[in-house]
Amino acid sequence: MDQIHQIQQLIHHPWWQYLWPPAAGVVVFFFGFALRSLLLSRLQRWAARSRWAWSDILLQAIRGPFILWCIIVASYVTVAGWPVSARLDDLARKGLSILWLFSLTFVAVRVTDQLIQRYGAKLSTALPLTSLTQNLTKATILVIGTLMMLNSLGVSITPILTALGVGGLAVALALQETLSNLFAGIYITVARQIRVRDYVKLDSGEEGHVSDIAWRNTRICSLSNNLIVIPNTKLAQAIVTNYDLPSQDMAVLVEVSVDYRSDLEKVEKVTSEVAKEIMREVPGGVPAFEPFIRYHTFGSSSINFTVILRGKAYVDQYLIKHEFIKRLHRRYAQEGITIPFPIQTVILQPQPSAG
Repeated sequence: MDQIHQIQQLIHHPWWQYLWPPAAGVVVFFFGFALRSLLLSRLQRWAARSRWAWSDILLQAIRGPFILWCIIVASYVTVAGWPVSARLDDLARKGLSILWLFSLTFVAVRVTDQLIQRYGAKLSTALPLTSLTQNLTKATILVIGTLMMLNSLGVSITPILTALGVGGLAVALALQETLSNLFAGIYITVARQIRVRDYVKLDSGEEGHVSDIAWRNTRICSLSNNLIVIPNTKLAQAIVTNYDLPSQDMAVLVEVSVDYRSDLEKVEKVTSEVAKEIMREVPGGVPAFEPFIRYHTFGSSSINFTVILRGKAYVDQYLIKHEFIKRLHRRYAQEGITIPFPIQTVILQPQPSAG
């Protein structure tokens, strides 16, 4: 009975109302932390068995914020039981709601970023995977989260949007070049005439694979493994040859010359056989393609023609030409077909004597 009486006295003690809310908050926090460990272990085992990729992405996204959620719930329990003024209670509740919305926004950004990276290649027809599209998507989620936070504070969004509209005009005038590059990058991404990993060549001579389209410039990696940085406005105004559109495979043209005394029917047959062999055996060749030749010029010392091959990509043409020239030279030597040297005739006019 004495113990019960002591407990009742402790409960009715003036300091008890200040002590039990923090104690309850600490208990709730440790309970939530233990629950986090249990749930994450269960979710991790489920994600390992599940083929659903969202489970792994969601697990990685909530691993860190879960601790913040435990703190938010513990703080809410503490604030709810603490004898404070109505103003302080309202401020504390609003602060906790802002933390809650911030954590949810953070999780949404991480999940969206992982989804874009994982499924960007599959959904490239709707959303091209570039740093510009990733940043715009994350910025949109952050703006929505910020507006929700302001709304939870009771701040009217309409005056803010009006002020941003007026101030945006001054910012646009000050950042004309930056904004022009931004909108040019959006146009390039949406138009899909230049895509990441495409091989392009500009009218100014720069060429290479497009590695990324950012908010200010486009980065191109040349075949010599050098980085070319081009402002988006310059790229939007340039004449660009895209070797991956409308299809990635391309014609590979090789110029050949033979002697005037050659049997042209035999030359065509032998050359076509070597070309077909190249298409079948050399990596990058198109086996289903039927190579052909076209005579086109009576040269000064030879009959010239073009051999038309086909490669799967722009960079494949170098190996195809390399192997074709080697094998064709060896086959011509076996068949007795002559590739003539260039010939020039020099006529010397005798000068009249001085006498």
